[in-house]
Amino acid sequence: MFAVPDSKDCKVALIAGGTSGERDISLKSKNGALQALEEAGYPVTWIDPAEKEDIHRLMDGGFDVAFLALHGKGGEDGSIQGFLETIGMPYTGTGIAGSAISIDKQKAKVFYLHHQINTPRSAYIRRSEPYDAAELIADLGEKLVVKAATEGSSLGVYITEGEQELAQAIEDALAIDTAVLVEQYIAGREFTVVVLGAGETAEALPIIEIIPRAASYDFDSKYAPGGSEHICPAQIPDETTALIQRMAIQSHNALSCHGVSRTDFILDADGIPWVLETNTLPGMTATSLLPDAAKAAGISFPDLCKRLIESAYEKQCVLKTGTC
Repeated sequence: MFAVPDSKDCKVALIAGGTSGERDISLKSKNGALQALEEAGYPVTWIDPAEKEDIHRLMDGGFDVAFLALHGKGGEDGSIQGFLETIGMPYTGTGIAGSAISIDKQKAKVFYLHHQINTPRSAYIRRSEPYDAAELIADLGEKLVVKAATEGSSLGVYITEGEQELAQAIEDALAIDTAVLVEQYIAGREFTVVVLGAGETAEALPIIEIIPRAASYDFDSKYAPGGSEHICPAQIPDETTALIQRMAIQSHNALSCHGVSRTDFILDADGIPWVLETNTLPGMTATSLLPDAAKAAGISFPDLCKRLIESAYEKQCVLKTGTC
């Protein structure tokens, strides 16, 4: 059985910032997490992996656990997770393999499909590979979604109609990533579901419906004050709620997520949910969805952070012993 130290005796390294395109969002998540962790009674030190001196502090500072508030490459792709496992430090969130799979939208789809989780059809294009826009449209439809394959926060995401828009969007996405996902466009209502825990104990929090002010849930809709309206719990039939929550847990476990994840959905006009992607380190900013979902479930932000730290120790125990 794993042991978790009392909050006052547990020195937390709050890891945020980094060098990805989502650095600014990570710093905002840091502010939210820092306040919540301090309210929960933890002594907290901010560590920025973009600074070499901070990396040395992480190794030499006598920290008990790492609380991850990184987003994007270097934070959600297994890189920092591998480093922390090398130095033997427990950390919040998903492990190396699950992080590496989840951040790559095409690889995640392979796991969704293997576990019979409904997800839009797609094509994968690497920077060095030729493609035919007309063939993509013939196969997937006139209206398409182009996504940078390993970026988050809606960076490098475009909705296109026709060959010219599609080709331009692919070029733009490839300017910030080495590969893109061209995905079937599904019209409908947008929802997201936070899952806590792992395996058989994973639980889905109340569903949030996202109503963006813009035409889609883009970067500004996610992070600008008033950029979108969040309705939680979502006003949908009970059977639809149960189905979407079950699919969120299936996605969480299919990708070997641990501690927390957030899976995004589209509910089409026929009432069919489609899984779009799963985020292994959801944002913790003032406009983020994770704190909203936890609040609706009766979990305060400080208590949520405490649960994530407890899950870090559980995961560390599993890594060391194979079971806990």
